[in-house]
Formats: sequence, C-alpha cells, structure tokens
Amino acid sequence: MSLRDWFWIILLGAIWGCSFVFNAILIRELGPLWVTTLRVGIGALGCWAVLFALRKPIPRDPVLWLQLAGLGVIAYAIPFALFPMAQAHLASGIAAIINALTPMVTAVISHFWIGGERATPTKFTGVAIGFVGAAILVSPALSEGGNSHLWAVAACLGATLCYGLSLNITRSFKHIEPTAFAAIALTGASLVAAPVAFFTEGTPHMTQPATWGAALAIGLLSTAFTFQVMYRILPRVGATNFATTTFIAPISALIIGVTVLGETILPIQILGMLVIFFGLLFIDGRIRQVWQRATA
Repeated sequence: MSLRDWFWIILLGAIWGCSFVFNAILIRELGPLWVTTLRVGIGALGCWAVLFALRKPIPRDPVLWLQLAGLGVIAYAIPFALFPMAQAHLASGIAAIINALTPMVTAVISHFWIGGERATPTKFTGVAIGFVGAAILVSPALSEGGNSHLWAVAACLGATLCYGLSLNITRSFKHIEPTAFAAIALTGASLVAAPVAFFTEGTPHMTQPATWGAALAIGLLSTAFTFQVMYRILPRVGATNFATTTFIAPISALIIGVTVLGETILPIQILGMLVIFFGLLFIDGRIRQVWQRATA
C-alpha cells in the first residue's frame, strides 16, 4: 500500500479506538441498543449532509436500497450493539483488542468467498497466532469462572464476524458512490435499530453533558467522517489490508481508557494483545519479508 493509504488506515484506526471509550461513556446512561441507534442515526444524518453538500447523485433503484440497508444491519446495527453490550462487563481496551481479530476473521471468510482474496499459508499462520492471543486474552475470565466476561468476549467475537462478512460483501458495491453508499446503509441500520431500541429499552434519558458529547462524537467523527474515508480507500487496498485498522484501535482505546476512565488492564491481557498483533504482522506479510531479507 502507498504511504497515503497507510496514513488514512492509521488515522481511522485511532478514531475507531476512541469509539470504544465513547461506548463506555454512553452505557452509563443508555442501553446498548440506544447506543447503536444514536450512532447509526447521527452517522446517517452526517452522511446525508455531506451527500447533499457535494451534490452527489442518489441511487434510485429500490432493490439496491434494500440491499444496502440489509448490509447496514449486518455491518453496523448488530456489531455496534454487541460492543456496548460487552463493555458492560469488559474494559474498553479489552473490547478493542478483541476487535483486532477482525483482519483474521476477514482473511478466513475472504478465502472461501466467491471472488475473494485467497489466503496464503503465511496468512493462515497469522490467523492461528491471533486466535492463540485471543485465548490468552480471555484466560483470566476462564480461571475465575467469569461467565459474564466470557459472554462479553463472545459478543465481541460475534461483532468481528459481522465486520468480516460485511467487508467482503462491500466489494460487490464498489460501483456505488461512497457517500451515497454510507448514507443509505446507515439509514437502513437506523430504521431497524430505532424501533427495536424503543420496544426493548424504552425512551432514552440523557442528562449528562458527557453523554451528549460522546453521542455526537461517535456519530459524526467515529461514523460519518470515517465512513467517508473508508468507502473510498477500501476498493483500492482490499478487505484484508483495510481490516488492519484494528491494529491501531486498541492502542488509542487502551491509552484513553486507562488515563481518562480509570480502567485497568492485566499484564496477561497485554501479552494477549501482543500475540494478536504478532499474528497481524504475519497476515500483513511483514514477518516473512523480514525473514527473507535476513536469510538472503
């Protein structure tokens, strides 16, 4: 990838790491379904504002609208709800670390996807290393018999599965203008998430300024802005390479979670994170390149 692509991937990863902290603030007053509803709803409004400001064409095919709306449910509504659910029992940094498994899940799905990127032995090695890191990460919950922690880890893993699926599906819509793509997909996610949130969690109550600030930040910055960038560079760099944004997210989530929210991270969990990152370097091919240069 070019340096420009790496710049955007690092920036997006840092911003998405902050979204785990925003989730931790929001769940103090809101249920997880309202967290996802606000995120996709505010994000959709931001994308529509950009679409009209840039005077981009709006697709008129109703079938395409339904397809993009369905993708929005898989890519946004479900995982955006699973992470705040999990963060009721997990620190934001831990949730972000589990999210770092996304490139590995994406690589496996892409290998079997029709027209997908075939995984090399090096990539499969990276996937195996990553899941070893995930096992180390959840080992404190296993040793303590923490069922709630295990459930939370499973929810985060379910979110990474949604991301892996959606990143591979997205390539089928590369002909759609990126701003319209994001606006329609987020609108579909909003139309599904809002009634579910009303029926299951009732009317939301937001009394703290921090809650309002986190809602606007996660909607406009972590969603509307990042999606404008994501859908422009994803066709160019590929699903697996783009998923390495999750390499960056845990770093910003850990730093802010520990310094601002007072969360704690165990040494063994840092070890699990390092093992996951080592697996990511295998998937990216950098470990192999270094080894080849060393043996040349």
